[in-house]
Amino acid sequence: MEREPMRIREGYLVKKGSMFNTWKPMWVVLLEDGIEFYKRKADNSPKGMIPLKGSSIHSPCQDFGKRMFVFKVTVAKQQDHFFQAAYLEERDAWVRDVKKAIHCIDGGQRFARKSTRKSIRLPETINLSALYLSMKDPEKGIKELKLEKDKRVFNHCFTGTCVIDWLVSSSSIRNRKEGLLLASSLLSEGYLQPAGDTSKAAAEGLSDTPFLDLSDAYYYFPDSGFFCEGYSSDDDVVLKEEFRGTIVKQGCLLKQGHRRKNWKVRKFVLRDDPAYLHYYDPAGGEEPLGAIHLRGCVVTAVEDMPDNKKYDVDNILFEIITANEIHYYLQAASSTERTEWIKAIQSVARTGK
Repeated sequence: MEREPMRIREGYLVKKGSMFNTWKPMWVVLLEDGIEFYKRKADNSPKGMIPLKGSSIHSPCQDFGKRMFVFKVTVAKQQDHFFQAAYLEERDAWVRDVKKAIHCIDGGQRFARKSTRKSIRLPETINLSALYLSMKDPEKGIKELKLEKDKRVFNHCFTGTCVIDWLVSSSSIRNRKEGLLLASSLLSEGYLQPAGDTSKAAAEGLSDTPFLDLSDAYYYFPDSGFFCEGYSSDDDVVLKEEFRGTIVKQGCLLKQGHRRKNWKVRKFVLRDDPAYLHYYDPAGGEEPLGAIHLRGCVVTAVEDMPDNKKYDVDNILFEIITANEIHYYLQAASSTERTEWIKAIQSVARTGK
């Protein structure tokens, strides 16, 4: 029986059309032998497949000066495929894995992450299910805590360092390096869940290991009653109760209008339940002027726009493409703030309801 190709990486990217200069969000899946892309994550059949054997990857790609974080895959038949990531670290993670997959398939090797049983041999007697029950023991297990970070309160969770400490103290592992492998296995099998941007980014492949032995990387048991809530300063606008969920990020951005293409300052409030980015008149008012539905959206940085002649817009722009392909253009106050907004929106788009 033929083995199914391993799914190395997957996520939303913006892909250039093969016929026209149109860029559309696609759910992209990197396999050992190719790259599949789907119109939506839930689709069963891909829109296309890019074979990796004999292919090459180019990054950074300067073919499209107005689009940032683009990489190009050139197949053996000299056809080019262009993808755009949301920010630098995400692009580099995709490029690193695609490059390694091409190297492996051309050399007749199996793709494997750095942390494998070849480099750190785990005892064959380890039972993840039994270990999980021990970790949840009310007396001797990992203590669930209430932790605060970035104006958010994480209930019923614990740090990555706490997990490794417990594994060491319970003699489940011989050292912390081995603990990272075991904790990564617990994470991949669903016995642990990431909470917060730091641990989620690592779990999605943006770090050397899926699990982090850090005091600011948070995790929780899937059936523990975990929930996250936000708190705000006295100066923040108090919103109506029908807007549930945690305020992940808020602040003022420039927004381009859809009809007149003019730019106006709006106050944006990003919540994880429901997954919307609401925007308001910065002068006040509890009723939002509108909302951008983020579930399944793609967000990327852009350098410039062709219709900015009537307004002096600095190149700190980013674009949100919704699941039904509506494009929104926003401008942050700095490149650092733009990256923060992009990462926050990405997080809500993946996990928000």
